[in-house]
Amino acid sequence: MPAPELAAIAATASRRAPGPAALAAFLGDLTAALHPDRVSTLEAARLAASRDGAYLSPLLSAVLPERFADVVVRPADTAELLTAVRLAHAHRVPVVPRGRGTGNYAQAVPLAGGLVIDLTGADRVLEVGNGWIHAEAGATFVALEAAARRHGQEIAMLPTTVGSTIGGFLGGGAGGLGSIEHGWLWDGFVLALDVVTCPPGDAPLRVHGRGCLPYLHAYGVTGIIATATVRLAPARQRTAVLASFPAAEWAGATSAGQGLLRLDPPPRLVSVDDATLIETYPADPALPSGRISLRAVVDADAVPTVTKAITAHGGQVESVSAEAVGYVSTLAFNHVTLRARKARPDLCHLQVGGEPLVSDPDAVRACLPGAMLHLDGLRTHLDAADPRRGRGFGGLLLSEFRDAATLYDGIDRLRDLGVHVIDPHTWELGGPALPGIRDAAAANDPLGLLNPGKLPAA
Repeated sequence: MPAPELAAIAATASRRAPGPAALAAFLGDLTAALHPDRVSTLEAARLAASRDGAYLSPLLSAVLPERFADVVVRPADTAELLTAVRLAHAHRVPVVPRGRGTGNYAQAVPLAGGLVIDLTGADRVLEVGNGWIHAEAGATFVALEAAARRHGQEIAMLPTTVGSTIGGFLGGGAGGLGSIEHGWLWDGFVLALDVVTCPPGDAPLRVHGRGCLPYLHAYGVTGIIATATVRLAPARQRTAVLASFPAAEWAGATSAGQGLLRLDPPPRLVSVDDATLIETYPADPALPSGRISLRAVVDADAVPTVTKAITAHGGQVESVSAEAVGYVSTLAFNHVTLRARKARPDLCHLQVGGEPLVSDPDAVRACLPGAMLHLDGLRTHLDAADPRRGRGFGGLLLSEFRDAATLYDGIDRLRDLGVHVIDPHTWELGGPALPGIRDAAAANDPLGLLNPGKLPAA
């Protein structure tokens, strides 16, 4: 989205900021109702709670307003969360929920100031059952996976930043490790949610199954996730395979990758990087310079099959290591942007998908200056007759950032090629779920206090 439009949205949202009298009254009631340790107005705390990974976008970082939260609350449980939201509603104070702040669309940036609720203090894993786990919003995926493993299970899907919280991932994420097999947030991963509306009732709103959809990747505008029940799968032992291909053999590398996507059971992860993109990563013998990299996290007993698929398409295996699973996971999805920009701050990224990424990569790269491709395997759709046919590649296109006009002209050219582009340089919600999000926001937040500026006007 062009910078002037974003700046106008931010200016409109800022008009929702509480006045001094309302803010003072709110703070008085809040500090009387909660333990003093739960409430902070310190400048450092307010600043830390008002930023996320939006700096990865040169467009967002240029237009984000210099406005921070007026107060930060870190509730220890759902009861304290209800109290904070109830008081914010009574005083007409905007409310922004926040996890670890690892999102990169400015989802957690309080455009209208007000109250930021840091949910990392409500971090208990509440119960583990057969095929499910129930936890508070602030529980990290490290804790969730450890709890699941104690019961012979694993999280069906998780982000590459495993220190992220479950509430933050559901509110701002989409897919990740395990998405080859299990799809996206919307594909049955979420079984139930407890959601705090504004104003809240005596207890959170309980939603199940498809009733959870308006709360996923909604940035908290439809309600604040207090607890979540998500799907587990039987635990499997996996190992990481790192392979390389000649720089000109994109077809061989992607053909090998597509072969791995068809494995049964499916890999946890398959990623492919241009040779030029590998140059932005720290040096590693398993990522040889000047060669395309293919990396996979697969079931341990699948290694011979994986090796055969790689060598049959002209590649060579550089490393096989169970200890490298975590490392390989940080070379996937938007972790790639984080790593690449450390070496080259001039880069910006687009989220891309579609057959041209594999069949016509040169045309894709030609749409933007110095463009480089990164691919991740995904369950792009569900084919009931043969689930393996629903697996393919999406990914990132990283390029030199010159100006907004060059970037958006490139987006138009990509779409003309048949590439699906998701613009990561906006904080406004969009996509096919938007009508349901709007309906839920109107019902659950009639005053529009939840994360103002993130839900576009109808």
